Amino acid sequence: MRVFLKVIGFCGLPGSGKSTAIKSVDDLGVVINMGDVVRNEAIKKKIELSDENLGQIAKTLRREGGDDIIAEKSVDLIKNSQSEVVFVDGIRSPYELDVFRRYWKFPLVAIETREDIRHMRILERARDDDSNSITHIQNRDEREIAFGLLDLIERAEYTIDNNSSIKQLKKKTRKLIKNLIRNYDSL
Repeated sequence: MRVFLKVIGFCGLPGSGKSTAIKSVDDLGVVINMGDVVRNEAIKKKIELSDENLGQIAKTLRREGGDDIIAEKSVDLIKNSQSEVVFVDGIRSPYELDVFRRYWKFPLVAIETREDIRHMRILERARDDDSNSITHIQNRDEREIAFGLLDLIERAEYTIDNNSSIKQLKKKTRKLIKNLIRNYDSL
């Protein structure tokens, strides 16, 4: 028999440190990345995995399927996971949050980082789907904000300040997440 599923969400602007935060706790559960839904659409349609293309696919999915379509597609991934604990990475709007909260308690953790630090991190990490100039980064920020990301961050019950070191981010995240898992039933 399956144990009660504990699902915890993470959000933050691009470059805020969401992936790093989640890596610090991925041994405690399974990570579902909502961006994978968008990347899978690109792969299925044989479209290059650039930031611009992925942004356009995300907009198209939302326009055709509604603001909550990516979350809806993620629900099955979560339900089919083989873990008692699932972390959801990449939530971008209150609509998506509402989908997850129809199924689970879904505490939301926002990772917040100063703009200059976020921009520097994006330029330094140079992922395939990252922007490669400040103008592109600002455009990506605007696109994410248009999805409702700032409203979502405001709705987060927990906030982790990530203006210090990676070590500090991991330490703060691990402490918070262990506490959330331990007390999930009483949230």
